[in-house]
Amino acid sequence: MRILIVRTSSLGDLIHLLPAISDIHRHVPGAIIDWVAEESFASIPAWHPAVHEVIPVAHRRWRQSWWSTPVRAERRALEDNLRSRTYDVILDMQALLKSVWLVRLPKGVRHGLDWKSAREPLCTLFYDVRHRVEFWQPAVIRQRLLASKALRYEVEGAPDFGLQALEQEGETLRRQVSPYAVIMPSASRDDKLWPTEDWHAVFERLRSQGLGLKLLAGNEREAARALDLIQGFDHAEVLPRMGLKEVARQIAGCQLMVGLDSGLTHLSAALSRPTIGIYKASTPVRTPLTGSAFTASLGDRGQSPKREQVLAAIEQSFRIIDCPLVQQSHLNERAACHD
Repeated sequence: MRILIVRTSSLGDLIHLLPAISDIHRHVPGAIIDWVAEESFASIPAWHPAVHEVIPVAHRRWRQSWWSTPVRAERRALEDNLRSRTYDVILDMQALLKSVWLVRLPKGVRHGLDWKSAREPLCTLFYDVRHRVEFWQPAVIRQRLLASKALRYEVEGAPDFGLQALEQEGETLRRQVSPYAVIMPSASRDDKLWPTEDWHAVFERLRSQGLGLKLLAGNEREAARALDLIQGFDHAEVLPRMGLKEVARQIAGCQLMVGLDSGLTHLSAALSRPTIGIYKASTPVRTPLTGSAFTASLGDRGQSPKREQVLAAIEQSFRIIDCPLVQQSHLNERAACHD
């Protein structure tokens, strides 16, 4: 069976879709799975061993000069490529008007959400088969359910993100370097930011356990803010801009991640790293951190988590973290209490 998945963005949304790919691979033997994804995130589908081909689209770059000659040529090439393809199932996992354009190009039976399930209900007019998936559910569950309805199998078991190769790289890295925590203090919107003094309390607690600090930043503005945050903290650095694969490798090698609600924080959870997410402008009801290791999704839209909540989650993660320095510290604490 040939299957085309259409889910172009964003980073976190692509991460949430990976368990559905594992489900398809498990329940549809011999399935050939292609995936249309935004070019800047195209490496994410490629990480999953069950994905046969990633077809890149460049909406984000194209919209800056939509009618320019080079962009029109690129769009035409993509359209010709998709029109030449035939699939048994074309599955729109995004349900936006920008994804419907892509869904309509190849030949095949087009599946998507029904009118009550889709964020942009007009999309449903372009599907051959529509499926009801209740809206207020975690994104990972919604994606798994939609795929199962389209391909007629039952969802079962814990989500498998298919990132075992990256997890193994991280395990190797943890044996080679001093233990560190990854921090994601930046976001695309200022209303997602967390107060400096609260971050400093987190840094002090992590450093007291012997963890170095590696801060992520996506642009010059974020890097400048991150540098200001670590002033006065030793064994702390702002990582340079790097490719998504190298960022994933750094995250996979950490002992713990604390970050704002961002795609990279969700990637950390998917990579089975203990992860604490700070939500301020979004709700964890629909996008909680999901993974096999410890996770805490704190706060909600308009309700920033208090410093004490985040520190308590860090303490809870320390009880199960696989960091020799942290484990030794807790042994010392228990010995001191016993004495």
